[in-house]
Amino acid sequence: MADKKMVESITSMDEDFAQWYTDIVKRAELMDYSSVKGCMIFLPAGYALWENIQDRLDKRFKATGVENVYMPLFIPESLLQREKDHVEGFAPEVAWVTEGGGEKLEERMCVRPTSETLFCDLYKNIIHSYRDLPKVFNQWCSVVRWEKTTRPFLRSREFLWQEGHTMHETPEEAEERTVQMLNVYADLLKEDLAIPTIKGRKTEKEKFAGATATYTIEAMMHDGKALQSGTSHNFGDGFAKAFGIEYTGRDNKLHNPFQTSWGLSTRTIGALIMVHGDNDGLVLPPRIAPTQVVIVPIQQRKEGVLDVCRKVAEESLEGIRVKVDDTDRSPGFKFAEQEMRGFPLRIEIGPRDIENGECVVVRRDTHEKKTIRMDEVKTYIPELLDTIQSDMYERAKEHLESSIYDATEYDEFKKLIDEKPGFVRAMWCGEQECEDVIKADTTATSRCMPFENNEPISDKCVCCGKPAKHLVIWGKAY
Repeated sequence: MADKKMVESITSMDEDFAQWYTDIVKRAELMDYSSVKGCMIFLPAGYALWENIQDRLDKRFKATGVENVYMPLFIPESLLQREKDHVEGFAPEVAWVTEGGGEKLEERMCVRPTSETLFCDLYKNIIHSYRDLPKVFNQWCSVVRWEKTTRPFLRSREFLWQEGHTMHETPEEAEERTVQMLNVYADLLKEDLAIPTIKGRKTEKEKFAGATATYTIEAMMHDGKALQSGTSHNFGDGFAKAFGIEYTGRDNKLHNPFQTSWGLSTRTIGALIMVHGDNDGLVLPPRIAPTQVVIVPIQQRKEGVLDVCRKVAEESLEGIRVKVDDTDRSPGFKFAEQEMRGFPLRIEIGPRDIENGECVVVRRDTHEKKTIRMDEVKTYIPELLDTIQSDMYERAKEHLESSIYDATEYDEFKKLIDEKPGFVRAMWCGEQECEDVIKADTTATSRCMPFENNEPISDKCVCCGKPAKHLVIWGKAY
């Protein structure tokens, strides 16, 4: 009964996608709810995913010259007020500290919603000459945004992320870094998380508060909704002017440097679940899975079974994250748990397998089962993990590409948004009024103006009929 109950405890994604997502998060023990409203607890399985994402992304950062720092948790109100658009953009989400040590503070402080202002305050003190540039800093931290509606990993009042903040001598260098970091994010999702994305520029309405341009990678979930999975912002010299950051240039004159900012958060764990998961639980890409292979002993009390399992783990799977499930539970329960937790591969070894010099290998993504010789494990398993990684990406890519539709008339646009899960490509006049109308009529928003496949499909705006300026990807989003 225990094995059956584990699978039955997941709502079918076709029945209720939101409940399916919550069920998986809970049953796979990725997180738990906290007594702190709107905040979540990362359990070991969930935090291990973030550690792997962090590790692989940090290596990519450092390969581009990024250095890690850590900034204070609190921002004085006077500092936050320096950049008008920035503070207005974050005002509704800011949490304020007004008392400390039992005394009212002379100046209230916010708990950082993002750290542009703190980095600017630092850069003002350490940038004096063109020789001090570029500054390419990043911090791994948590931030607080007072969200009214929360959902595990996707939206919580405190979440984990990284935020990069850089300063450059020229606008060209800043733009190059902005695009470079967006590509780093896209490569991480493609190569490590097996998630395809659409790269593009946000509209003025959707860009980051205080930025001159925001670039995004948009991923499509299993239900056709978008998840903004990483953003990179070019700030121009606006923040530098607001904070009085000046340096002596090569011409011996004072200049303001040009700034970028970029971030990726634990929302990516939500993307992993909603892109790859199925009705049996998580399906994790091998490169990011905390456990890549679980070995399940069959009739483990019989002499020699556990010894062989451990020997295979130690001698044949070196360099692979492997676990021998020697817990005192039935094989059926262990199989169900492997499915639920999304371990990419399961190896089953019992007395008969040992006698025949064989083992059974089961893929999590396709449930394909194959018997191989024990002496093949060392070469076969690493190759199979690579195949699974590749296959998972190709399946997700096929889903993305087959769920993008074109619309040239507004009635057609509304019908597609309403009836077809996925994205709609349509032309736009560039006016925010049309974005607002589309959102009011359909709840869809502009996801991005894509860098690729952006040839005009019409000469008029899909909403108002005026001359079109941009091709836009539209969709409902998390």
